[in-house]
Amino acid sequence: MSVSTSSGGYVRRLGMRDAALVVMGGIIGGGIFLNPGIAAQRTGSGLALLSVWIGAGVLTLLGALCYAELGARRPQAGGSYVYLREAFGPLAGFLFGWTMLLVIYSGSTAAVATIFASYAAAVFDLPAAATTPLAVGALVFVAGINLFGLRLGVQLQNLFTVLKLLAVAVLVVCGLFLAGAGTPVLAGDPAHAGAGFMGAALPVLFAYSGFTYLNNLAGEVREPQRTLPRALLLGMLGVIAAYALVNVAYLAVLGHAGLAASRTPAADVMQRVAGGTGARLIAIGIAISTLGFCNITLLAGARVLQVMGEDGLFFRVVGRLHPRHRTPNLALLLLAGWASVLALSGSYGQLLDYATFGDWLACAIGVATLFLYRRRDLAEPGYRVPGYPLTPLLFIATVALVVVQSLRDSPYNTGMGVLIMLAGVPVYWCWRRLFSATRS
Repeated sequence: MSVSTSSGGYVRRLGMRDAALVVMGGIIGGGIFLNPGIAAQRTGSGLALLSVWIGAGVLTLLGALCYAELGARRPQAGGSYVYLREAFGPLAGFLFGWTMLLVIYSGSTAAVATIFASYAAAVFDLPAAATTPLAVGALVFVAGINLFGLRLGVQLQNLFTVLKLLAVAVLVVCGLFLAGAGTPVLAGDPAHAGAGFMGAALPVLFAYSGFTYLNNLAGEVREPQRTLPRALLLGMLGVIAAYALVNVAYLAVLGHAGLAASRTPAADVMQRVAGGTGARLIAIGIAISTLGFCNITLLAGARVLQVMGEDGLFFRVVGRLHPRHRTPNLALLLLAGWASVLALSGSYGQLLDYATFGDWLACAIGVATLFLYRRRDLAEPGYRVPGYPLTPLLFIATVALVVVQSLRDSPYNTGMGVLIMLAGVPVYWCWRRLFSATRS
């Protein structure tokens, strides 16, 4: 296998298969196994529910295609941080990294690690008190693996992704062929039609978050102008298909009303199909899926912190790569450590509520940088998003509607998310004054 060294010092080891699995593994976590009931509560029929899941998937695909061009234009580590810094200045890049470290990546990693621990404890009949130590242990494990090079971390990630896709396949097969006979999949349920399409889209869009993680690793992708667009397209199509089939399986077994009443639809489906053995089997699948999500989140987030350190927008020592493994070990340990603190404190859920909308807001602003790159860059990137400028405009407009809906539905949580981001402004100016090491 041939490799090359990128301008940032990373080694380009990721091929097409690895990159596509990173896309799928960064999106599929615990959400598809746990939260579809929320979307069912806000729709009036199985057809409406499937329309929301597929529509949100298509929207996410549009964003992924835009990020494919951004990655082709800037095939280096850092992803959204790099695009925001270059397009809008170092303050914009710093605010993204600030929010990412404090709540978005760290909070989601802590939350999902706790979900992993809850299911692992159930599988092995461990007491509830073991949940928090298991969550921290999971974070230490995945961080430790990735200290010894991207190749080992990606091999682990590939294994997690294949196993989680196997869990999805088992769920779909059981739902469609073993327990779904005679259940009206597309039937209506007027009792659950309260929030409309946009209200139902909110929890669904959260389940599609994570498609930008591959761009954070762009400095380690071989032939990035060719590989990034194809991997994002293939990975997103695979996720959309998986999500649609899983929801069909839920509806086939539980019906729309049953899905709306369920807090754990995957476990309920497997319980009906195979009793306690089925419930334990899907618990193992969910544990694997969530552990894989933690792995890719730490991988992707550490690259952002490393580039920030290299730019002087964070501690310079965090910007160093390990001389042998070419990995951002200090950044990785810092992100994993803060996520562990959040898991121990129990505050990750609240912080995650504050900033979940911020992830999509950052995606929309990242896509907006594409207009500036098109005006400034004379070099041909090798890939251009189809349907420009309608594709990025549609994505940005829809995410803006989601943000407005978030403000209406939960003004306190959304407002706190805004305050956390804005708190980074004085921190940025203090940093510049104290260290005088930023690059414009």
